[in-house]
Amino acid sequence: MKNSVDARGLASDKRSMMIGILWMTGCVASFIAMALSSRELADTMSILQILLLRSAVGLPVMLILARHLLPELMQWRDLRLHVIRNAVHFSAQYCWTVGIVLLPLAYVFALEFTMPIWVAIFAWAALGERITRVRMVAMGVSFIGVLIVLRPDAGLDPAALIVLAAAAGYGASAVFVKRLIAHSSPAVIVTWMVIMQLPMALLLLLITGGWVMPAWGDMPWILILGLTTLSAHYTMARALRVMDASLAIPIDFLRVPLIAIIGWLFYGEAVGATIFVGTALIAGANFVAVRAETKAARKRGARQ
Repeated sequence: MKNSVDARGLASDKRSMMIGILWMTGCVASFIAMALSSRELADTMSILQILLLRSAVGLPVMLILARHLLPELMQWRDLRLHVIRNAVHFSAQYCWTVGIVLLPLAYVFALEFTMPIWVAIFAWAALGERITRVRMVAMGVSFIGVLIVLRPDAGLDPAALIVLAAAAGYGASAVFVKRLIAHSSPAVIVTWMVIMQLPMALLLLLITGGWVMPAWGDMPWILILGLTTLSAHYTMARALRVMDASLAIPIDFLRVPLIAIIGWLFYGEAVGATIFVGTALIAGANFVAVRAETKAARKRGARQ
Protein backbone atom coordinates (compact mmCIF):
# COMPACT_ATOMS: atom_id res chain seq x y z
CA MET A 1 0.00 0.00 0.00
CA LYS A 2 2.80 2.37 0.96
CA ASN A 3 4.66 1.60 -2.26
CA SER A 4 1.51 2.42 -4.22
CA VAL A 5 1.16 5.78 -2.45
CA ASP A 6 4.86 6.56 -3.01
CA ALA A 7 4.52 5.68 -6.71
CA ARG A 8 1.52 7.98 -7.09
CA GLY A 9 3.40 10.77 -5.29
CA LEU A 10 6.45 10.31 -7.54
CA ALA A 11 4.27 10.36 -10.67
CA SER A 12 2.55 13.54 -9.42
CA ASP A 13 5.93 15.20 -8.77
CA LYS A 14 7.16 14.29 -12.26
CA ARG A 15 3.95 15.61 -13.80
CA SER A 16 4.26 18.89 -11.86
CA MET A 17 7.87 19.24 -12.96
CA MET A 18 6.98 18.67 -16.62
CA ILE A 19 4.16 21.23 -16.39
CA GLY A 20 6.55 23.68 -14.73
CA ILE A 21 9.14 23.15 -17.46
CA LEU A 22 6.49 23.88 -20.10
CA TRP A 23 5.46 27.09 -18.34
CA MET A 24 9.11 28.17 -18.01
CA THR A 25 9.67 27.41 -21.69
CA GLY A 26 6.80 29.78 -22.45
CA CYS A 27 8.37 32.36 -20.14
CA VAL A 28 11.75 32.15 -21.90
CA ALA A 29 10.06 32.42 -25.30
CA SER A 30 8.07 35.44 -24.09
CA PHE A 31 11.16 37.34 -22.93
CA ILE A 32 12.99 36.60 -26.17
CA ALA A 33 9.99 37.72 -28.24
CA MET A 34 9.76 40.94 -26.17
CA ALA A 35 13.40 41.72 -26.93
CA LEU A 36 13.08 41.00 -30.65
CA SER A 37 9.89 43.04 -31.06
CA SER A 38 11.40 45.98 -29.16
CA ARG A 39 14.52 45.86 -31.35
CA GLU A 40 12.44 45.74 -34.56
CA LEU A 41 10.10 48.57 -33.55
CA ALA A 42 13.00 50.80 -32.46
CA ASP A 43 14.01 51.14 -36.11
CA THR A 44 11.06 53.46 -36.74
CA MET A 45 9.79 54.76 -33.39
CA SER A 46 10.96 56.05 -30.02
CA ILE A 47 11.26 53.92 -26.91
CA LEU A 48 8.44 55.86 -25.21
CA GLN A 49 6.14 55.05 -28.12
CA ILE A 50 7.13 51.39 -27.90
CA LEU A 51 6.22 51.33 -24.20
CA LEU A 52 2.95 53.13 -24.94
CA LEU A 53 1.97 50.60 -27.60
CA ARG A 54 2.98 47.72 -25.32
CA SER A 55 0.48 48.86 -22.67
CA ALA A 56 -2.14 49.75 -25.29
CA VAL A 57 -2.19 46.13 -26.52
CA GLY A 58 -2.38 44.82 -22.96
CA LEU A 59 -5.33 47.05 -22.03
CA PRO A 60 -8.02 45.20 -24.09
CA VAL A 61 -6.82 41.90 -22.62
CA MET A 62 -7.24 43.32 -19.12
CA LEU A 63 -10.67 44.71 -20.01
CA ILE A 64 -11.80 41.23 -21.04
CA LEU A 65 -10.87 40.05 -17.54
CA ALA A 66 -12.28 43.16 -15.86
CA ARG A 67 -15.59 41.53 -14.97
CA HIS A 68 -13.77 39.03 -12.77
CA LEU A 69 -11.22 41.50 -11.39
CA LEU A 70 -13.46 44.54 -10.87
CA PRO A 71 -14.54 43.69 -7.30
CA GLU A 72 -10.91 43.47 -6.18
CA LEU A 73 -9.86 46.53 -8.19
CA MET A 74 -12.64 48.62 -6.66
CA GLN A 75 -11.21 48.02 -3.21
CA TRP A 76 -8.33 50.35 -4.16
CA ARG A 77 -5.94 48.45 -1.91
CA ASP A 78 -2.36 49.71 -1.65
CA LEU A 79 -2.98 52.18 -4.48
CA ARG A 80 -0.03 54.37 -3.49
CA LEU A 81 2.26 51.34 -3.45
CA HIS A 82 0.97 50.30 -6.89
CA VAL A 83 1.82 53.78 -8.22
CA ILE A 84 5.36 53.68 -6.81
CA ARG A 85 5.91 50.13 -8.02
CA ASN A 86 4.77 50.95 -11.54
CA ALA A 87 6.83 54.14 -11.73
CA VAL A 88 9.92 52.11 -10.80
CA HIS A 89 9.01 49.26 -13.16
CA PHE A 90 8.28 51.67 -16.03
CA SER A 91 11.69 53.33 -15.55
CA ALA A 92 13.38 49.91 -15.49
CA GLN A 93 11.52 48.86 -18.63
CA TYR A 94 12.67 52.04 -20.38
CA CYS A 95 16.31 51.38 -19.41
CA TRP A 96 16.03 47.73 -20.49
CA THR A 97 14.67 48.74 -23.90
CA VAL A 98 17.54 51.23 -24.32
CA GLY A 99 19.93 48.35 -23.75
CA ILE A 100 18.06 46.13 -26.22
CA VAL A 101 18.46 48.82 -28.88
CA LEU A 102 22.10 49.74 -28.23
CA LEU A 103 23.79 46.51 -27.06
CA PRO A 104 24.07 42.90 -28.25
CA LEU A 105 21.01 41.03 -27.01
CA ALA A 106 23.02 38.41 -25.09
CA TYR A 107 24.88 41.19 -23.28
CA VAL A 108 21.59 42.69 -22.06
CA PHE A 109 20.18 39.36 -20.89
CA ALA A 110 23.40 38.50 -19.07
CA LEU A 111 23.39 41.75 -17.10
CA GLU A 112 19.65 41.47 -16.43
CA PHE A 113 20.30 38.29 -14.45
CA THR A 114 21.94 40.37 -11.72
CA MET A 115 18.40 41.10 -10.54
CA PRO A 116 18.55 38.59 -7.63
CA ILE A 117 21.39 40.66 -6.14
CA TRP A 118 19.21 43.76 -6.15
CA VAL A 119 16.20 41.85 -4.81
CA ALA A 120 18.26 40.69 -1.82
CA ILE A 121 19.58 44.19 -1.16
CA PHE A 122 16.20 45.92 -1.44
CA ALA A 123 14.40 43.19 0.53
CA TRP A 124 16.95 43.68 3.33
CA ALA A 125 16.60 47.48 3.22
CA ALA A 126 12.81 47.71 2.81
CA LEU A 127 11.42 44.52 4.35
CA GLY A 128 14.11 43.70 6.88
CA GLU A 129 14.76 40.29 5.32
CA ARG A 130 17.99 38.68 6.44
CA ILE A 131 20.75 38.19 3.87
CA THR A 132 22.02 34.69 4.54
CA ARG A 133 25.67 33.75 4.37
CA VAL A 134 25.12 31.73 1.19
CA ARG A 135 23.29 34.70 -0.37
CA MET A 136 26.22 37.01 0.50
CA VAL A 137 28.64 34.59 -1.17
CA ALA A 138 26.34 34.40 -4.20
CA MET A 139 26.26 38.20 -4.40
CA GLY A 140 30.07 38.34 -4.33
CA VAL A 141 30.42 35.69 -7.04
CA SER A 142 27.72 37.41 -9.11
CA PHE A 143 29.62 40.69 -8.85
CA ILE A 144 32.71 38.97 -10.25
CA GLY A 145 30.52 37.61 -13.04
CA VAL A 146 29.28 41.13 -13.80
CA LEU A 147 32.86 42.41 -14.05
CA ILE A 148 33.70 39.58 -16.46
CA VAL A 149 30.71 40.46 -18.65
CA LEU A 150 31.38 44.21 -18.53
CA ARG A 151 35.16 43.92 -19.03
CA PRO A 152 35.85 47.45 -17.74
CA ASP A 153 39.51 47.09 -18.79
CA ALA A 154 38.38 47.03 -22.44
CA GLY A 155 36.33 50.21 -22.13
CA LEU A 156 32.92 50.33 -20.48
CA ASP A 157 29.89 51.00 -22.66
CA PRO A 158 27.60 53.50 -20.83
CA ALA A 159 24.58 51.55 -22.11
CA ALA A 160 25.72 48.61 -19.95
CA LEU A 161 25.29 50.76 -16.84
CA ILE A 162 21.78 51.61 -18.04
CA VAL A 163 21.00 47.89 -18.21
CA LEU A 164 22.35 47.43 -14.68
CA ALA A 165 20.05 50.27 -13.61
CA ALA A 166 17.19 48.36 -15.27
CA ALA A 167 18.09 45.21 -13.31
CA ALA A 168 18.15 47.25 -10.09
CA GLY A 169 14.73 48.67 -10.97
CA TYR A 170 13.34 45.20 -11.64
CA GLY A 171 14.75 44.09 -8.28
CA ALA A 172 13.04 46.97 -6.47
CA SER A 173 9.82 46.24 -8.36
CA ALA A 174 9.97 42.59 -7.25
CA VAL A 175 10.26 43.69 -3.63
CA PHE A 176 7.19 45.90 -4.05
CA VAL A 177 5.33 42.91 -5.51
CA LYS A 178 6.29 40.90 -2.41
CA ARG A 179 4.42 43.47 -0.32
CA LEU A 180 1.50 43.81 -2.74
CA ILE A 181 0.91 40.06 -3.07
CA ALA A 182 -0.23 39.96 0.56
CA HIS A 183 -3.43 41.82 -0.37
CA SER A 184 -3.63 41.68 -4.19
CA SER A 185 -3.85 38.80 -6.65
CA PRO A 186 -1.19 38.54 -9.40
CA ALA A 187 -3.84 39.34 -12.03
CA VAL A 188 -4.75 42.58 -10.28
CA ILE A 189 -1.09 43.56 -9.94
CA VAL A 190 -0.63 43.08 -13.70
CA THR A 191 -3.87 44.97 -14.38
CA TRP A 192 -2.71 47.98 -12.39
CA MET A 193 0.59 47.74 -14.27
CA VAL A 194 -1.18 48.18 -17.61
CA ILE A 195 -3.62 50.82 -16.35
CA MET A 196 -0.91 52.96 -14.75
CA GLN A 197 1.95 52.57 -17.21
CA LEU A 198 -0.18 53.47 -20.22
CA PRO A 199 -0.76 57.11 -19.08
CA MET A 200 2.86 57.35 -17.89
CA ALA A 201 4.10 56.56 -21.38
CA LEU A 202 1.45 58.77 -23.00
CA LEU A 203 2.25 61.80 -20.84
CA LEU A 204 6.01 61.53 -21.43
CA LEU A 205 5.48 61.03 -25.16
CA LEU A 206 3.26 64.13 -25.32
CA ILE A 207 5.93 66.14 -23.51
CA THR A 208 8.84 64.95 -25.63
CA GLY A 209 6.96 64.55 -28.92
CA GLY A 210 8.03 62.19 -31.66
CA TRP A 211 4.90 60.12 -32.31
CA VAL A 212 5.25 58.10 -35.52
CA MET A 213 2.26 56.46 -37.17
CA PRO A 214 2.98 52.72 -37.13
CA ALA A 215 3.20 51.06 -40.52
CA TRP A 216 1.25 47.90 -41.32
CA GLY A 217 4.49 45.98 -41.15
CA ASP A 218 4.88 47.07 -37.51
CA MET A 219 1.54 45.62 -36.41
CA PRO A 220 2.70 42.01 -35.85
CA TRP A 221 5.62 43.24 -33.74
CA ILE A 222 3.33 45.53 -31.71
CA LEU A 223 0.95 42.64 -31.00
CA ILE A 224 3.82 40.32 -30.09
CA LEU A 225 5.29 42.94 -27.73
CA GLY A 226 2.01 43.61 -25.94
CA LEU A 227 0.96 39.99 -25.59
CA THR A 228 4.35 38.64 -24.53
CA THR A 229 4.68 41.38 -21.91
CA LEU A 230 1.61 39.84 -20.26
CA SER A 231 2.52 36.22 -20.97
CA ALA A 232 6.02 36.59 -19.49
CA HIS A 233 4.54 37.54 -16.10
CA TYR A 234 1.78 34.95 -16.30
CA THR A 235 3.92 31.97 -17.35
CA MET A 236 6.56 32.73 -14.71
CA ALA A 237 3.88 32.87 -11.99
CA ARG A 238 2.31 29.60 -13.19
CA ALA A 239 5.70 27.86 -13.31
CA LEU A 240 6.58 28.89 -9.76
CA ARG A 241 3.25 27.53 -8.51
CA VAL A 242 4.21 23.98 -9.50
CA MET A 243 8.01 23.93 -9.23
CA ASP A 244 10.73 25.30 -6.96
CA ALA A 245 12.53 28.48 -7.93
CA SER A 246 15.78 26.47 -7.71
CA LEU A 247 14.52 24.44 -10.69
CA ALA A 248 13.01 27.37 -12.58
CA ILE A 249 16.13 29.55 -12.48
CA PRO A 250 18.40 27.25 -14.56
CA ILE A 251 15.72 27.07 -17.27
CA ASP A 252 15.39 30.86 -17.25
CA PHE A 253 19.14 31.27 -17.71
CA LEU A 254 18.87 29.42 -21.04
CA ARG A 255 17.73 32.79 -22.38
CA VAL A 256 21.36 33.90 -22.73
CA PRO A 257 22.66 31.21 -25.15
CA LEU A 258 19.35 31.21 -27.04
CA ILE A 259 19.30 34.98 -27.51
CA ALA A 260 23.00 34.89 -28.45
CA ILE A 261 22.21 32.46 -31.28
CA ILE A 262 19.27 34.60 -32.42
CA GLY A 263 21.36 37.77 -32.26
CA TRP A 264 24.07 36.12 -34.35
CA LEU A 265 21.64 34.73 -36.93
CA PHE A 266 19.42 37.80 -37.42
CA TYR A 267 21.64 40.76 -36.47
CA GLY A 268 25.15 39.48 -37.02
CA GLU A 269 26.00 40.03 -33.33
CA ALA A 270 29.22 38.36 -32.29
CA VAL A 271 29.63 37.80 -28.55
CA GLY A 272 32.79 36.75 -26.77
CA ALA A 273 33.27 33.87 -24.38
CA THR A 274 33.43 36.32 -21.47
CA ILE A 275 29.66 36.84 -21.64
CA PHE A 276 29.02 33.12 -21.18
CA VAL A 277 31.66 32.77 -18.45
CA GLY A 278 30.26 35.74 -16.54
CA THR A 279 26.67 34.56 -17.00
CA ALA A 280 27.60 31.06 -15.82
CA LEU A 281 29.05 32.54 -12.62
CA ILE A 282 25.96 34.70 -12.02
CA ALA A 283 23.57 31.84 -12.81
CA GLY A 284 25.50 29.25 -10.82
CA ALA A 285 25.83 31.46 -7.76
CA ASN A 286 22.12 32.30 -7.69
CA PHE A 287 21.14 28.68 -8.33
CA VAL A 288 23.21 27.46 -5.37
CA ALA A 289 21.85 30.23 -3.14
CA VAL A 290 18.19 29.60 -4.04
CA ARG A 291 18.62 25.84 -3.63
CA ALA A 292 20.25 26.23 -0.20
CA GLU A 293 17.61 28.71 0.96
CA THR A 294 14.79 26.44 -0.28
CA LYS A 295 16.20 23.47 1.64
CA ALA A 296 16.58 25.60 4.78
CA ALA A 297 12.96 26.81 4.48
CA ARG A 298 11.72 23.22 4.13
CA LYS A 299 13.63 22.16 7.25
CA ARG A 300 12.13 25.05 9.21
CA GLY A 301 8.66 24.10 7.97
CA ALA A 302 9.18 20.46 8.94
CA ARG A 303 10.16 21.46 12.51
CA GLN A 304 7.07 23.62 12.98
